[in-house]
Amino acid sequence: MRGVSRETSERLAAYQALVKKWNPRINLIARSTLDQIYDRHIRDSAQLVDMVGLNSGAWADIGSGGGFPGLVAAILRANQPISFSLIESDQRKATFLRACARELALPNVQVHAARIEALKPAAADIVSARALAPLPDLMSYVHRHMKPDGAAWLLKGESWQSEVQDAKVDWRFDFDAHPSQTHDGAAILRITNLSHV
Repeated sequence: MRGVSRETSERLAAYQALVKKWNPRINLIARSTLDQIYDRHIRDSAQLVDMVGLNSGAWADIGSGGGFPGLVAAILRANQPISFSLIESDQRKATFLRACARELALPNVQVHAARIEALKPAAADIVSARALAPLPDLMSYVHRHMKPDGAAWLLKGESWQSEVQDAKVDWRFDFDAHPSQTHDGAAILRITNLSHV
């Protein structure tokens, strides 16, 4: 990845190694994508971090799974005053995320092994999610954990436009769609001013 420090590059490489080591036991990513971790998962997550541009504050990643995009964001912003809350209900994946935070020396990362809807609201400046749920279902999670003046950054697949229309049935929100740099037809949605209809 261009423009990152040697320390960041080393952390990203160590993270890839941890994913490969743990994946056979807990299926963090599809086995078919294991040889393309960097392009399919890390680069995909990193493009969001570049767009967000947050330099301080609170970031909540919901349904963190194997750490995409939340742990990648924490690695890329390790030297900035940003607190990262990674929310993952699967205990084994939460254990993996904690091991990564420890081994990669990321004291700004806190892992919550809990259901998104059961956790105390995070009041986050940024809420992110990747490959978690359709947009209408995501909105209640985002609404719970995002500050009123915050923003959600959601990586969505090729059906993002119909998901936006479906979400508008029950929610009011503003959005910007940024074309994905890694998947044709996919988009990164920035959601703001979210409220229930």
